[in-house]
Amino acid sequence: MSTSTLMDAIRVAKENERIASESYAGAALKVMNPFARELFTQLSEFEKYHLEKLTALEKSLQESGKFIQYEGQGFPLPPVFEITAAKKPDQKSDMHIITEARELEEQMQRGYASLAAQAPDGPGKDMFNRMAEEEHKHWLILNDAWWSMNDKGEWKWTRP
Repeated sequence: MSTSTLMDAIRVAKENERIASESYAGAALKVMNPFARELFTQLSEFEKYHLEKLTALEKSLQESGKFIQYEGQGFPLPPVFEITAAKKPDQKSDMHIITEARELEEQMQRGYASLAAQAPDGPGKDMFNRMAEEEHKHWLILNDAWWSMNDKGEWKWTRP
Protein backbone atom coordinates (compact mmCIF):
# COMPACT_ATOMS: atom_id res chain seq x y z
CA MET A 1 0.00 0.00 0.00
CA SER A 2 1.45 3.37 -0.96
CA THR A 3 1.92 6.00 1.72
CA SER A 4 -0.60 8.36 0.11
CA THR A 5 -3.19 5.57 -0.08
CA LEU A 6 -2.52 4.65 3.56
CA MET A 7 -2.86 8.28 4.66
CA ASP A 8 -6.13 8.57 2.73
CA ALA A 9 -7.40 5.38 4.41
CA ILE A 10 -6.43 6.72 7.85
CA ARG A 11 -8.28 9.98 7.15
CA VAL A 12 -11.38 8.01 6.14
CA ALA A 13 -11.08 5.85 9.28
CA LYS A 14 -10.74 9.00 11.42
CA GLU A 15 -13.89 10.45 9.88
CA ASN A 16 -15.72 7.16 10.46
CA GLU A 17 -14.65 7.17 14.11
CA ARG A 18 -15.80 10.79 14.51
CA ILE A 19 -19.17 9.95 12.97
CA ALA A 20 -19.49 6.82 15.13
CA SER A 21 -18.70 8.74 18.31
CA GLU A 22 -21.22 11.45 17.46
CA SER A 23 -23.83 8.84 16.49
CA TYR A 24 -23.45 7.04 19.80
CA ALA A 25 -23.55 10.33 21.74
CA GLY A 26 -26.77 11.18 19.88
CA ALA A 27 -28.21 7.74 20.56
CA ALA A 28 -27.47 8.20 24.28
CA LEU A 29 -29.64 11.31 24.21
CA LYS A 30 -32.48 9.61 22.32
CA VAL A 31 -32.95 6.53 24.49
CA MET A 32 -34.90 6.81 27.71
CA ASN A 33 -33.43 3.78 29.44
CA PRO A 34 -30.42 4.61 31.70
CA PHE A 35 -28.80 1.25 30.91
CA ALA A 36 -28.97 1.99 27.17
CA ARG A 37 -27.74 5.53 27.73
CA GLU A 38 -24.68 4.17 29.55
CA LEU A 39 -23.94 1.67 26.76
CA PHE A 40 -24.08 4.32 24.04
CA THR A 41 -22.04 6.78 26.14
CA GLN A 42 -19.31 4.15 26.62
CA LEU A 43 -19.32 3.33 22.89
CA SER A 44 -19.01 7.04 22.06
CA GLU A 45 -15.99 7.37 24.36
CA PHE A 46 -14.39 4.25 22.90
CA GLU A 47 -14.69 5.61 19.36
CA LYS A 48 -13.13 8.90 20.53
CA TYR A 49 -10.20 6.81 21.78
CA HIS A 50 -9.83 5.23 18.34
CA LEU A 51 -9.94 8.70 16.76
CA GLU A 52 -7.17 9.91 19.09
CA LYS A 53 -4.98 6.92 18.23
CA LEU A 54 -5.56 7.30 14.50
CA THR A 55 -4.64 10.99 14.78
CA ALA A 56 -1.42 10.03 16.59
CA LEU A 57 -0.69 7.42 13.89
CA GLU A 58 -1.25 9.96 11.11
CA LYS A 59 1.11 12.43 12.80
CA SER A 60 3.78 9.77 13.35
CA LEU A 61 3.61 8.59 9.75
CA GLN A 62 3.89 12.18 8.51
CA GLU A 63 6.81 13.06 10.78
CA SER A 64 8.84 9.85 10.88
CA GLY A 65 7.17 7.37 8.55
CA LYS A 66 6.72 4.97 11.50
CA PHE A 67 3.68 3.22 12.89
CA ILE A 68 2.83 3.76 16.54
CA GLN A 69 2.37 1.02 19.10
CA TYR A 70 -1.32 0.47 19.78
CA GLU A 71 -2.06 -0.92 23.20
CA GLY A 72 -5.82 -1.15 22.74
CA GLN A 73 -8.51 -0.55 25.30
CA GLY A 74 -10.88 -2.86 27.10
CA PHE A 75 -14.62 -2.29 27.19
CA PRO A 76 -16.15 -1.77 30.65
CA LEU A 77 -18.26 -4.55 32.06
CA PRO A 78 -22.01 -4.00 31.99
CA PRO A 79 -23.69 -2.80 35.17
CA VAL A 80 -24.62 -5.63 37.52
CA PHE A 81 -28.23 -4.53 37.74
CA GLU A 82 -30.82 -5.19 35.08
CA ILE A 83 -33.29 -2.53 34.02
CA THR A 84 -36.45 -3.62 32.30
CA ALA A 85 -37.52 -1.42 29.44
CA ALA A 86 -40.84 0.26 30.00
CA LYS A 87 -43.52 -0.79 27.56
CA LYS A 88 -43.75 2.30 25.44
CA PRO A 89 -44.88 3.03 21.92
CA ASP A 90 -41.42 4.04 20.71
CA GLN A 91 -39.69 0.77 21.68
CA LYS A 92 -39.14 0.08 17.98
CA SER A 93 -37.08 3.25 17.76
CA ASP A 94 -34.70 1.77 20.34
CA MET A 95 -34.43 -1.35 18.17
CA HIS A 96 -33.78 0.85 15.16
CA ILE A 97 -30.98 2.65 17.04
CA ILE A 98 -29.34 -0.64 18.01
CA THR A 99 -29.68 -1.97 14.44
CA GLU A 100 -27.96 1.11 13.01
CA ALA A 101 -25.21 0.85 15.63
CA ARG A 102 -24.59 -2.83 14.78
CA GLU A 103 -24.32 -1.95 11.08
CA LEU A 104 -21.86 0.84 11.86
CA GLU A 105 -19.64 -1.46 13.93
CA GLU A 106 -19.72 -4.09 11.19
CA GLN A 107 -18.57 -1.53 8.58
CA MET A 108 -15.79 -0.26 10.83
CA GLN A 109 -14.60 -3.81 11.56
CA ARG A 110 -14.40 -4.58 7.84
CA GLY A 111 -12.53 -1.32 7.21
CA TYR A 112 -9.87 -2.06 9.83
CA ALA A 113 -9.54 -5.66 8.66
CA SER A 114 -8.93 -4.35 5.14
CA LEU A 115 -6.29 -1.91 6.39
CA ALA A 116 -4.62 -4.71 8.36
CA ALA A 117 -4.49 -6.90 5.25
CA GLN A 118 -2.77 -4.12 3.32
CA ALA A 119 -0.42 -2.88 6.05
CA PRO A 120 3.15 -4.11 6.30
CA ASP A 121 3.88 -6.56 9.11
CA GLY A 122 4.61 -5.05 12.48
CA PRO A 123 2.92 -2.35 14.55
CA GLY A 124 0.65 -1.14 11.71
CA LYS A 125 -0.81 -4.57 10.99
CA ASP A 126 -1.10 -5.24 14.73
CA MET A 127 -2.87 -1.93 15.35
CA PHE A 128 -5.43 -2.38 12.59
CA ASN A 129 -6.07 -6.03 13.54
CA ARG A 130 -6.62 -5.03 17.15
CA MET A 131 -8.95 -2.19 16.17
CA ALA A 132 -10.93 -4.62 13.99
CA GLU A 133 -11.20 -6.98 16.99
CA GLU A 134 -12.38 -4.14 19.23
CA GLU A 135 -15.05 -3.12 16.71
CA HIS A 136 -16.15 -6.76 16.55
CA LYS A 137 -16.51 -6.80 20.35
CA HIS A 138 -18.66 -3.67 20.10
CA TRP A 139 -20.82 -5.47 17.52
CA LEU A 140 -21.16 -8.46 19.88
CA ILE A 141 -22.23 -6.19 22.74
CA LEU A 142 -24.78 -4.44 20.53
CA ASN A 143 -25.96 -7.79 19.18
CA ASP A 144 -26.59 -9.00 22.75
CA ALA A 145 -28.51 -5.81 23.48
CA TRP A 146 -30.53 -6.25 20.28
CA TRP A 147 -31.50 -9.83 21.13
CA SER A 148 -32.27 -8.91 24.73
CA MET A 149 -34.60 -6.12 23.56
CA ASN A 150 -36.12 -8.35 20.89
CA ASP A 151 -36.70 -11.38 23.12
CA LYS A 152 -37.36 -9.87 26.54
CA GLY A 153 -37.92 -6.14 26.05
CA GLU A 154 -34.92 -5.49 28.34
CA TRP A 155 -31.78 -3.47 27.79
CA LYS A 156 -29.02 -5.90 28.67
CA TRP A 157 -25.68 -7.06 27.38
CA THR A 158 -23.53 -9.88 28.66
CA ARG A 159 -20.26 -9.66 26.78
CA PRO A 160 -17.35 -7.56 28.07
